This record gives sequence, C-alpha cells and structure tokens, in this order.
Amino acid sequence: MTDLVAYTENQSMQDLSLHIMDVAENGVTAGADLIRITIEENRSADRLTITIEDNGRGMASGFLAQVLDPFVTTRTTRKVGLGLSLFQQAAREAQGDLKVESNPGQGTKVSVFMSYSHIDRKPMGNMADSILALIEGNPAVDFVYVHKKDGREYILDTRDIRLELEEIPINNPQVIGLIRDNILSGLQEIVSD
Repeated sequence: MTDLVAYTENQSMQDLSLHIMDVAENGVTAGADLIRITIEENRSADRLTITIEDNGRGMASGFLAQVLDPFVTTRTTRKVGLGLSLFQQAAREAQGDLKVESNPGQGTKVSVFMSYSHIDRKPMGNMADSILALIEGNPAVDFVYVHKKDGREYILDTRDIRLELEEIPINNPQVIGLIRDNILSGLQEIVSD
C-alpha cells in the first residue's frame, strides 16, 4: 500500500479532494500516464460535478459491473475496495450519484454529481495539496486539472510545465513550490466572490 493510499484511508475520506485523489491513484495503478481531473462548481444550477478520466488499462465489463461493490477489489493486500463505494455514498448523501465508464485498453472515466448547496455535501477540501501529492508522488504521470466555478476557469497541465522544465524533474522541490503557488493563485482567482 502506498503512503498516499494509506493517508487517504486514514483520513476517512472527510472531504471530496481525498476521494478525487483516491480515484486518480487508481488510474495510476491501472498504468495511466495521463489523468484529467475536472471540477465544475455551478451555484446557479446548484450542481457540483467531478470527473476523473485516465488512459490506463480500463476494466472488463464483468469487473465494471461489480466495481461499486465494496467487497470487490483488484488489490491483493486486502479483500475490500471501499474507495469508489464511499465516493458514491458521499454523492448520494448530497442528492447525487457516481457513474463509472470503462473499456479494456481505453481507460476509465468516473463521473460524480451532487447538489452544490446540500447540507450533507462534503467540503471540497484542499485541492492544491491533493493535486501536488499526485504530481510529486507520480512524476512519470501527467495530470490535467481543470477547476470551473460559475463561469471562471483554472487549468493546470503538467505537459505544459514539462516543456518549460526541459531536464529538471517535475517533482523537484522548487518546481513543486512553483506549482503550489500557481494552483493557489489560480484557485483564488476563480473562487473569489
């Protein structure tokens, strides 16, 4: 079990950023080299939509039909796979749901929607730290993070960052610090009212 997975499990998935990080890590485990995370906060429509797409191995239809069952997992270290079922429960508690689409060799897409203003909706959490943990812990994987709120948009694409870095690793501490600053300022611009 990776430190990142252990961290998310120990945090009991108290916020949505931990669910997102868990699903993205599933993509990494499935061999993805590109993961796209899109969050859309639409207060006028009272809707929060989260999509995590990867280009990993994908799932066979038989496994896909059971993937939301907490007692079905591909892990050999334990007999339960709670990540997706807990994320689905969080969505349903806020008048939403979770859908998984996948095809072998074509990757997986997890789509979640819920009522933005619902009293039982979990907080978004610290998306900057979650995205940074993914980038730092998986330097060979590219991440595209798109966050939209009421018509404003922030985009981080590690492919663009790599072009600027040339030979410097993306998980270099100075690079991570610059990425952190970029995410924080970008999110501040879209969430300020």
